[in-house]
Amino acid sequence: MTKTILSSPNKEVAIGFGSPFVMIGERINPTGRKILAAEMKEGDYSRVESDAIAQVQAGAQMLDVNAGIPLADEPAILAEAIRRVQAVVDVPLAIDSSIIEALEAGLEAYQGRPLVNSTTAEDEVMERVLPLVKKYDAAVVGISNDETGISEDPDVRFEIAKRIVERAQDYGIKPADVVIDPLVMPIGAIGQAGNQVFHLCKRLREELKVNTTCGASNVSFGLPNRHAIANAFLPMAMGAGMTSAIVNPLHGGVVEAVRAADVLIYNDPDCEQWIANYREPPKEGEEGGRRRRRRRG
Repeated sequence: MTKTILSSPNKEVAIGFGSPFVMIGERINPTGRKILAAEMKEGDYSRVESDAIAQVQAGAQMLDVNAGIPLADEPAILAEAIRRVQAVVDVPLAIDSSIIEALEAGLEAYQGRPLVNSTTAEDEVMERVLPLVKKYDAAVVGISNDETGISEDPDVRFEIAKRIVERAQDYGIKPADVVIDPLVMPIGAIGQAGNQVFHLCKRLREELKVNTTCGASNVSFGLPNRHAIANAFLPMAMGAGMTSAIVNPLHGGVVEAVRAADVLIYNDPDCEQWIANYREPPKEGEEGGRRRRRRRG
């Protein structure tokens, strides 16, 4: 089965069918976070470091790192953010930028095998991003839109994804190293947005045999009690074939929902990871008492 292998200096993560769903922490992103943006622009990465640690402790197996700050030196900031994050946590990273110079600076700074976030199917974008992905032996997120925008027809988005996979092969990038983002639209604006993604994930898995990811919070944009919708969406998307997502692991219930879905779709054989994470420790003296009782018997 298809596996996309990413790594940090000492840890390897596989995004793949039959593997535990990979949660990619979204918090290191200054978009909409004025304090974080100001700090990063001024060279203060303390919040970046603490956010990285908190997300990994909460259960994220990877982290997305973005430095898109208006009127700032994005290549330098992204590279430094990556160095700082890798100094405090040992998980693979997704290097997230629409600026090609920032992507290259991040790739040069990175230790391991990262995920590049991202390319679209626009010819100009693929011609700039895919050679970098090949040069640095990375994997890449392919977003299912092109010059025409985002189609509401999931079958059109499938054809766009297929074009990205085929173009990547022209650059020597294997389909296993292309992770398709089927584009989750807000359910409050497009009532069939969830069904569109489920349909598309199934086709991507069965026909293209590629892994998938998404920005999970998009599905609930603009609605009250957003986290409940996102927490329901993720297990359903996993059941349809999605293998990773960019999430906020600090939001209540998201990690538990994903881990429970891993159990139910047999990504966690014998419930080993679930038990390791949630089994209550024995009360003080309980284990000793049990051992003594067994010996008396």
